[in-house]
Amino acid sequence: MFQRLDDVEKRYEELNGLIADPEVISKQNEWKKLMKEHSDIEEIVFKYREYKTVSKDLEEAKEMMSDPEMKELAEMEFEEAKEKLPKIEEELKILLIPKDPNDDNNVICEIRGGAGGEEAALFAGTLFRMYSMYAEKKHWKIDILNENATELGGYKEISFMITGKGAYSRFKFESGVHRVQRVPDTESSGRIHTSTATVAVLPEVGEVEVELNPADIRMEVFRASGAGGQHVNKTSSAVRLIHEPTGIVAECQTERSQVQNREYAMRLLRSRIYDIEKEKQESAVANERKSQVGSGDRSEKIRTYNYPQGRITDHRIGLSIYQFEDFLNGNLDEMIDNLIATDRAEKLKGNEE
Repeated sequence: MFQRLDDVEKRYEELNGLIADPEVISKQNEWKKLMKEHSDIEEIVFKYREYKTVSKDLEEAKEMMSDPEMKELAEMEFEEAKEKLPKIEEELKILLIPKDPNDDNNVICEIRGGAGGEEAALFAGTLFRMYSMYAEKKHWKIDILNENATELGGYKEISFMITGKGAYSRFKFESGVHRVQRVPDTESSGRIHTSTATVAVLPEVGEVEVELNPADIRMEVFRASGAGGQHVNKTSSAVRLIHEPTGIVAECQTERSQVQNREYAMRLLRSRIYDIEKEKQESAVANERKSQVGSGDRSEKIRTYNYPQGRITDHRIGLSIYQFEDFLNGNLDEMIDNLIATDRAEKLKGNEE
């Protein structure tokens, strides 16, 4: 571990020189990458330096204990340093777990009603409301990119962006199939129905991460559908972008301006292409992905919302929460904190093996 820490500290010093070099600064894309790397390892370096300082204090206190006049003070300093060191070492182990490079990114979230018809669409609406309320509690901004609403107030599908530092780190474990068990309002006999909705969470990525050739993108404009006022039927403001090499499509129709819709659609397209490339890379090293938490398998049933029992169970970590209304009103931190802790523990175990 300490060899790795020495290498990280050496790299940090090297980066200090590079990011201050006028020649590097003039190459903005390269400079941004180096700045991000510098920021990512800074906490590790500072914690390692703290470890070395406390280790030195421990050795000095040990030497001072041979001096009768200094013995009492030295013993106090020795015990204090001896107590601190294991804690700092544990913190260093956690910091050395490879960080997801997208953790600080904004999030593009897509919710689609699955099995269950209108009831699934209503559940998709419930999930959107839940995530919106969670984002508001975090003071993050929400922008709807695209929506296909149903007459009863649900969504066949809805895409939205959450803008805020660290949004992806909190949302990434939400990808997968969410299952609801409840008695629909339309069910006269009181039978419990099971429906599903699929959630996909994509990190928003910039041009540096995904370079798109404009010649590969075909743009179509069309009239927006659904609520939104008179412009819906009169203006072709909605934008659909098709990435010809992959066939990936992204569209946005929620803004009045075609320019704004194109910008949002481009951000969505870039994130979808990045996500597919990321999946390919992860599949290539699938044997290394042993974490039970996972963060991207959309076919995996990850959570059940049981209305009659007032219970929400995450199947990946076996955690059930009974503050049902609180959870649906966006109080997700207990669940998310447990998912993060489990993921971290598994990665830490993997590092030690």
